[in-house]
Amino acid sequence: MHSLPVIAVTVGEPAGIGPDICLRLLERARQAPFAARIVVLADRFLLAERAALLQVPISLRDWDASLPPRVDTLDVLHLPLAVPACAGRLDPANAQQVLALLDRALAGCQSGEFAAMVTAPVHKGVINDAGMHFRGHTEYLAEHTGTSRVVMMLAGGGLRVALVTTHLPLKEVPAAVTAVALEETVRILHREMGRKYGIPRPRILVAGLNPHAGEGGYLGREEIDVIIPVLERLRAQEGMALLGPLPADTMFSQPVLARGDCALAMYHDQGLPVLKYASFGHGINVTLGLPIIRTSVDHGTALDLAGSGEADPGSLFVAIEQAIEMACR
Repeated sequence: MHSLPVIAVTVGEPAGIGPDICLRLLERARQAPFAARIVVLADRFLLAERAALLQVPISLRDWDASLPPRVDTLDVLHLPLAVPACAGRLDPANAQQVLALLDRALAGCQSGEFAAMVTAPVHKGVINDAGMHFRGHTEYLAEHTGTSRVVMMLAGGGLRVALVTTHLPLKEVPAAVTAVALEETVRILHREMGRKYGIPRPRILVAGLNPHAGEGGYLGREEIDVIIPVLERLRAQEGMALLGPLPADTMFSQPVLARGDCALAMYHDQGLPVLKYASFGHGINVTLGLPIIRTSVDHGTALDLAGSGEADPGSLFVAIEQAIEMACR
């Protein structure tokens, strides 16, 4: 049992559903044990309080890698909150602890203590309200690993959808879809599909930026000036299997999807609504290009559900399963 990989799970925003779904890990482990050891990074007292609120009987144990795992006990790496957290009520005073969870999980992955990290949702707004610039997990982990470019990919419902740009205002997207950004993204996606999914020569469907992929320049020139030259160069020089640029409104039709192993969208709300429609509650977020393995749930903090017992832990379970598979691969 001690040879099993160790997966670190950060509880995320303490006022959200992160604690609720982490408490469900024991329920899942009793039904179908994970092929790994799971350690939850959280305030131990927060988990105990939320368990009492939800009337979930649970045994918590301070994380000790030398102790054998127990199916009736949740291992917790305790990182204290600044102030007690109330379900559904954000408090900027605890924002620093939320980031400390990420820092500790990242340090453990870098040192080899953990094989991967899985993140429950955080609330970007309250972290920024606390005076700390935070665009999201993806950008934060890239900065703290010194990675110049990472790629956000969501997977679920039979789809894998990666993004060229992530958390940007829509008006800033066209300028951010540069030849450099697109080429680096395609290279990372191509490489990581082999490393993380065992597909060494993936077929990548690439969306255009504009409606109808620009309609030959009548609806925008980004396809002609940027996207087509990059795809042609990578096909010719690297032999990559790249299909596109495709109109985004038809790229996600079944006949087209059958021709690819993954899809690349130019911006957040071009690709992710389709994926979340197909898989919400059981999709996951994978950060490609990092020197560590990181997966995440595909949903937010759901403050209105926190402490209600109605939060669905399915996405967390899938994120952990995928992290284990990637670590073993």
